[in-house]
Amino acid sequence: MAKIAFGRFDDSFSFGSIKAYLAEFISTLLFVFAGVGSAIAFSNTLFSTSRADAALDPAGLVAVAVGHALALFVAVAVGANISGGHVNPAVTFGLAVGGQITILTGIFYWIAQLAGSIVACYLLKVVTGGLAIPTHGVAAGMGAAQGVVMEIIITFGLVYTVYATAADPKKGSLGTIAPIAIGFVVGANILAAGPFSGGSMNPARSFGPAVASGNFAGNWIYWVGPLIGGGLAGLIYPNVYMSSEHIPLASDY
Repeated sequence: MAKIAFGRFDDSFSFGSIKAYLAEFISTLLFVFAGVGSAIAFSNTLFSTSRADAALDPAGLVAVAVGHALALFVAVAVGANISGGHVNPAVTFGLAVGGQITILTGIFYWIAQLAGSIVACYLLKVVTGGLAIPTHGVAAGMGAAQGVVMEIIITFGLVYTVYATAADPKKGSLGTIAPIAIGFVVGANILAAGPFSGGSMNPARSFGPAVASGNFAGNWIYWVGPLIGGGLAGLIYPNVYMSSEHIPLASDY
């Protein structure tokens, strides 16, 4: 049975931990800048015939999904050997539930991830000349509860993939393709859920645009859904598939 650990302050404030927080900040900044940037590009009149129809444009949806998938692949890959390449509070939470990272260190990961997202969105406002930062929201006709359930399902798939390809000590050579698999599942989930719930799977990805735009309407959906989905994956995968003899080290993530 995986055990949740609170952690020690000396571990969370070690030089290695500080480097990990910086890596999470940079990786999240890179991911959000590219992901939100792709959404801005395809909601701009320069790239679509109608701003109102841009969110429903299949070409735009594919482009945004590919942009997020490629950006996350890179963000995870560059951070993997330093911080584990979480780039997502829901991933961090799922790994904490599964005993792969301490709660205390996870809190500092959250701070770094949220800060990276906010900085990325403000940078986008500057370099695009003040274009609006798009925020996540559920589709017309969908309720908040449906949005939460959609985010639970797709985030479960994401964090389950993280466990299977990156966190499981039995992964072997599969670990080398972990960033690709993680990027692919996010791209696929955006294609499936983007027109309905927005396809966030990542509280930081939704929080940065909300701060930069000043629009927090429905932002709670992108905390509740992803955290529940990530937590469920953190409960199921380690307890069903991972050996109880594996003791995660502080340096694992």
